[in-house]
Amino acid sequence: MSGSERLSPSYEELAALVVGLTSQLERAHARIAELEARLGRDSTNSSRPPSADSIAAKAKRRADRSSRERSKDRKPGGQLGHKGSGLAPAVTPDRTETLPPPGVCSGCGQDLGEAADAGMGWAQGWDILPVVLEKVHYLLPRRRCGCGRTTTAAPPFGAVGTVVYGPRINAAVILLASEGNVPIERTALLMDALLEVSVSSGFVARACERFAQRLAVARFDDAMITALRAEDVLCADETPANILSTTDEHGEPVPGSPHAVTVRTPDARLVWYAPIGSRSKTALAALGVLTGYAGYLVRDDYAGYYQFDASLAGVQQCAAHLIRHCKGVLELHPTHQSWAGEVITVLREAAAAVTEATTHERDQLDPQLLTSLRARYDHAVAWGVTTNRHRTWATGNHPGYTLATRLRDKADQVFTFTRNLAVPWTNNSSEQALKGPKRHQAVSGYWHTLTTLADYCRARSYLVSARNHGIRPIDAIHTALTGNPWLPTISTA
Repeated sequence: MSGSERLSPSYEELAALVVGLTSQLERAHARIAELEARLGRDSTNSSRPPSADSIAAKAKRRADRSSRERSKDRKPGGQLGHKGSGLAPAVTPDRTETLPPPGVCSGCGQDLGEAADAGMGWAQGWDILPVVLEKVHYLLPRRRCGCGRTTTAAPPFGAVGTVVYGPRINAAVILLASEGNVPIERTALLMDALLEVSVSSGFVARACERFAQRLAVARFDDAMITALRAEDVLCADETPANILSTTDEHGEPVPGSPHAVTVRTPDARLVWYAPIGSRSKTALAALGVLTGYAGYLVRDDYAGYYQFDASLAGVQQCAAHLIRHCKGVLELHPTHQSWAGEVITVLREAAAAVTEATTHERDQLDPQLLTSLRARYDHAVAWGVTTNRHRTWATGNHPGYTLATRLRDKADQVFTFTRNLAVPWTNNSSEQALKGPKRHQAVSGYWHTLTTLADYCRARSYLVSARNHGIRPIDAIHTALTGNPWLPTISTA
């Protein structure tokens, strides 16, 4: 046998080499697909919050929204039949003032000094009276009892022998800092610019702390928990919170860092915020709202909420989260993963059917329609499991397989809103509620301690819920500072 013949590989060796190279190529393709999926991940196709999107992703989202809203026949501005929001004239104005008559004709310019009276036109102007800081010196009578004790009349705000800002100024800084999400230092600057009242940033911080303490003394959180537990449907979500004492040297939250949680009613009558030291099942249970709660809970699929499922009447998986995950899988391969597009279509058709039913005051969907929707969903999900069961992925199971098995195993929770039409199909209301803490964090950067986060959460819970009960925030603050805060009650509807 010649040397060249001895060096030639056998058929079996060549076949094994081809198999090995093919396997490497498949792993490389899977790795490339995974990296492309990571690069293309944003708030529209994953659980990433919109605030974490790149500039390009935000521009794309804005363009997609604009293209949905535009049509060829749609003109800019208010549309035909749109009810305007202009001011209606006051029937009983605070005062009436007659202005001087016109001096010259608007047409020919002739002097109108001797012209005939042609009646009256009218106009109304609404404005704020000049704000003046009133400094009141209270004389406090004292009386000496026969027992020898001297009692001094109580001042309306503050303590005897002190100079303090009154409840209206306190309410103004609390309104700016909490309702307006204005940082403490800038709140002090705005008070000086708008009202010519020079306050320090320390005063603003103490006013907000005092407000939260008044609510705590009134047991506002206990009243909220009691009222929430009496509701038939609740929505819950949480978001990380930057606490100065729980961030690393780069200012990033450390593992197990604090979160702000919201538990609310779908219609926003009650919106409760609370801090937790970490995103753990123990911390969620310690809130005292969901443990033993017997209604319906709308949530995402975070495992910390599983502990409450046994006592619940039902769970609604947030369909908005599911649709985003389906979009992420569909973008991996529009043909192989078309099942995910069918799941999106079914969920949206089901939501439209629920909207149509509630509009016509029906309390359930047509049984045949519901059966058809569920069958299409089950078929699509089964195909997603089958087609992705052995599909290669660089880091474990293919995302399509992971999502499909989740949709299969949680199918009843996905379709809860089609069986109880009072249950919303998404948890968007909770995500919207958490925009307040995220916005405050964006402008202020962080909270110093978990206690300051708790004060913020209590104040926001009070102001948002009171406003949604028809109480102006400035009035709600004033009543709380004077010892008579609004408190939620159990709904009898």
